[in-house]
Amino acid sequence: MKKFSTHVGIDVSKSTLDVCILKAEGMSVVGMSVVPNTQQGIRRVFRELRHLNAYGDDTLFCFENTGVYSVPLCLCLSEAGLPYWEVPALEIKKSKGITRGKTDRTDAQDIARYSVRSLDKFKASSMPEVEIQRMKVLFAERDKTVRALKLFESTTEGAAFLPPSIYKSVESQNRKTIAYLRKALRAIDAKIRGVRERNEPLNAQYNLLRSVPGIGDVTATYMIIATGGFKRFGSWRKFACYSGIAPFQYASGSSIRGKTRVNHLADKKMKSLLNMAVLSAVKHDPELKEYYERKKHEGKNPMLVLNNIRCKIVSRAFAVIDRASPYVNLKKFAA
Repeated sequence: MKKFSTHVGIDVSKSTLDVCILKAEGMSVVGMSVVPNTQQGIRRVFRELRHLNAYGDDTLFCFENTGVYSVPLCLCLSEAGLPYWEVPALEIKKSKGITRGKTDRTDAQDIARYSVRSLDKFKASSMPEVEIQRMKVLFAERDKTVRALKLFESTTEGAAFLPPSIYKSVESQNRKTIAYLRKALRAIDAKIRGVRERNEPLNAQYNLLRSVPGIGDVTATYMIIATGGFKRFGSWRKFACYSGIAPFQYASGSSIRGKTRVNHLADKKMKSLLNMAVLSAVKHDPELKEYYERKKHEGKNPMLVLNNIRCKIVSRAFAVIDRASPYVNLKKFAA
């Protein structure tokens, strides 16, 4: 485990960065500042660290993952070759214990202290590939377009209940909006496909994932984005936990024996796509269909069986990527 002499805790907001510079020895704060959330502001932090003789590989930057707000900081640190640790906000919040009150200044100090105390968990963060970032942004736009399309399509449900003269007042505009959104959706899909096809490794991963029964175009694309090109997770079990399909026990002492359940902390989009994948797999994959019917006949809860199949699909996805060969259904070769 690498030791760092200086830890920099940064509370990231839209317009500013609250910075706390902490010496690991004695947990003493040697600097506090507020800078703009821009490249110029981040360079001011670098100058302050140089003044303290704390600029280099011996200094660890730690901050919460705040989506697009933390991108400028990640870019500057990556370009400077400095080690940084982007941590989920919930993990830092739960590590603070009982607290009263909250300010950006104290949050920066808490992040710096978390960096020192949790160094055994440290895993250096890095910027995803440019192509994956582009796919992520495009997929987010696709998601918003799909939601808008469903919202406008729901207007037609009122046609059977409203007088024709009233419904016609919105029918023409609604039809034009739906046509525009469908055209926009096709354009976004084409851009995502273009980004993927221009990157040979990502396109190869996509084709391997599509060979797994149940995994379609959207699921394969989002799985590549969520896994960072299958670099973020060491095993399919860790990804199953991230996706909210890994079951966990709930027990304490001799009296509390709760049901084994999946946890609500998950990537809800990935979980939703896996739900669709399992329905398709049970319908079209004879092996999984036979497994589902057999377990259901044994009296197992259908939702439990479906969740087991979700885990099977994820394990198959990671297997084809690890082997770099398409999925082969061995059941069709059985005697």
